[in-house]
Amino acid sequence: MLIGGYSWFKKNKMKNIGNIIKTLQNIMRKDQGVSGDAQRIEQLGWMITLKIIDDKDTELELIQDKYKSPISQNLQWRNWGADSEGMTGDELKEFIDQKLFPGLKNLDVSTGNKRALIIREIFEGTNNYMKNGTIIRQVLNKLNEINFNVSEDRHLFGDIYETILRDLQSAGNYGEFYTPRAITEFMTEIINPRLGEKVLDPACGTGGFLTSAIENIRKQDVKNVDDLKTLENTIHGMEFKPLPFMLSVTNLILHDIEIPNVDYTDSLNREYTSIGQKDRVDVILANPPFGASVTDGVQTNFPLNYRTTESADLFLLLMIRYLQDGGRAAIVLPDGSLTGDGVKQRIRQHFLESCNLHTIVRLPNSVFQPYASVATNLLFFTKGEPTKEIWYWEHRLPEGVKAYSKTKPIQKSEFETLKQWWPDRKASNQAWRVSIKELEENGFNLDVKNPHTPEAQHTYSSVELLSMLHDSFRKSDDLLTKLKKELADG
Repeated sequence: MLIGGYSWFKKNKMKNIGNIIKTLQNIMRKDQGVSGDAQRIEQLGWMITLKIIDDKDTELELIQDKYKSPISQNLQWRNWGADSEGMTGDELKEFIDQKLFPGLKNLDVSTGNKRALIIREIFEGTNNYMKNGTIIRQVLNKLNEINFNVSEDRHLFGDIYETILRDLQSAGNYGEFYTPRAITEFMTEIINPRLGEKVLDPACGTGGFLTSAIENIRKQDVKNVDDLKTLENTIHGMEFKPLPFMLSVTNLILHDIEIPNVDYTDSLNREYTSIGQKDRVDVILANPPFGASVTDGVQTNFPLNYRTTESADLFLLLMIRYLQDGGRAAIVLPDGSLTGDGVKQRIRQHFLESCNLHTIVRLPNSVFQPYASVATNLLFFTKGEPTKEIWYWEHRLPEGVKAYSKTKPIQKSEFETLKQWWPDRKASNQAWRVSIKELEENGFNLDVKNPHTPEAQHTYSSVELLSMLHDSFRKSDDLLTKLKKELADG
């Protein structure tokens, strides 16, 4: 009865927090300064971040006698945002624009206070879009209904926060920073980071892989405060876009990381050869940006033989460099990085000679829709020994599903068959393996189709190919004749 009662309470509490978020979004829609989902998420993001930081400061002040918030008193949430009868209207709007934001953008970081640096970096790239101070007060009052020092509220809000991050998929181009939770959790479980291991995501977006790693380690290894501190010191992310950087920091704080180790930086904008042993990590989990060119001049950080403007290829090089021998990784890469000549081929050869790429999971095109419809792959590898063979697994859409979508995303349960196959691998209509000799003969092309599909099993003769080409030309001629007739008649 007690368990049932708790379950009912938790369900209703989550529903209540979910309603708060919906109400917040509806209130913000009344403000003419906020346009579209991306701005709404950014606006809500900096407010939630400040509220969480202030709640955490309050907690630390009680626990640690000498703790002092890096934020000056007049800018602390409790002194301008917490009082439901406090500042409102033009006074509040003026305070936010002329005192709060300038003050947070110019926080003193000379003492090396990491918390101060994070707050300053967040507000350097963040904007206040709202124009109506009365509506801002309504948002603040609603947000104050959540107490981030109550672990129940914090953890329940963490689930709601995931839905906010998921909304990024349809918010302009921000979908690139969100990887479906089913994929981050599956990849993390397979790699299985443990306490004391250094974990890195050099393109961490909103922090999905980092929080998956935190939860994986916490449930197995964290037993006390010292363990939690070790965990905090070994989780590291890098992100160079302001909105996802802010969201990743908040995401980690929600997962009990007091001072998130997330750098506001372009991880590609570092001399490749400067990454030495002290920078090396045990685990990398990442979905690096793909399909976009890098910032001008960034490719010159890399050896001449490997220079390219394709971000996914440079990130692959970077991650190989960051991994120490014996280190393991799981990353997302598009089909375009698995094939291609010239520099792309040289990067793949270096990859296969430096690492044991033991598994590639081929995903359907629609996994990252609506942000991207390109075919993607999950690559699992260990550094320090060359690849001898690669196992491929073709992940198929569930029965009756034509494509994944925002309302029908990929589910973690879909990976159960793969997890059962993983330790004792056998070829099947979903699984096949390719030797390094075959790959080498084919220019280290990793885009190997499933040989068990009817298309792959049939090899066309030259006579068949010529016949198909002839049919194609005939159809083209017929269409041109028809088109000319319609134009003449029209």
